[in-house]
Order: sequence, then C-alpha cells, then structure tokens
Amino acid sequence: MEAVEKECGALGGLFQAIVNDMKCSYPVWEDFSAKATKLHSQLRTTVLAAVAFLDAFQKVADMATNTRAVPGDRAWRRMERHSTGACENKGSVYRRRSCRQVGG
Repeated sequence: MEAVEKECGALGGLFQAIVNDMKCSYPVWEDFSAKATKLHSQLRTTVLAAVAFLDAFQKVADMATNTRAVPGDRAWRRMERHSTGACENKGSVYRRRSCRQVGG
C-alpha cells in the first residue's frame, strides 16, 4: 500500500510540475503562434507576388514567340548576334553550359 502511495505522490508531483511549466510557458507559445501566423501571411504574399511575376514573364515570352522573326531579317540577326555573343563573352564553364542548355 505504501508503494502505491509513493507512486501516486510522485505522479501527482509530476503532474503539478507539468501544469506549472505550462503556466509559465504560455506566453512563449502565444508568441510562437503569433509569429507563425505572421510568417504564413508573409509567405503567402510572397508566393502571390512570385505567381504574378511569372504570369507577366509568360506574357512577355508569349509576345516574343508570336513576333514571327524570319531568318535573315534585322530582328532575327540581332537576336542571333545577341545569343551567340552572350555565350562567347562568359568566362566560366557554368555560364557556358547554361547558354548551351538554353540555346539548344
């Protein structure tokens, strides 16, 4: 019987310690929750801004695709000169690989 009383006493003490810790840590959890909510809001705003940017960029790409530059005309030569010159002027291997991947 005495062992049961000791266990109950230890369990009661543990429960009391947990309750006291929770009382003391409540402001910390409230602060954490508020900061998490703010982070969520900021991330959501960032994602919406990125989506809007990519949408605008897609429109520019679609417009450029629909210009129908013909090989030999001035726009085609300017585009060709720009793309080959840009790759030749890059010094690093990484940039040359990027240009080859983008340029085909």
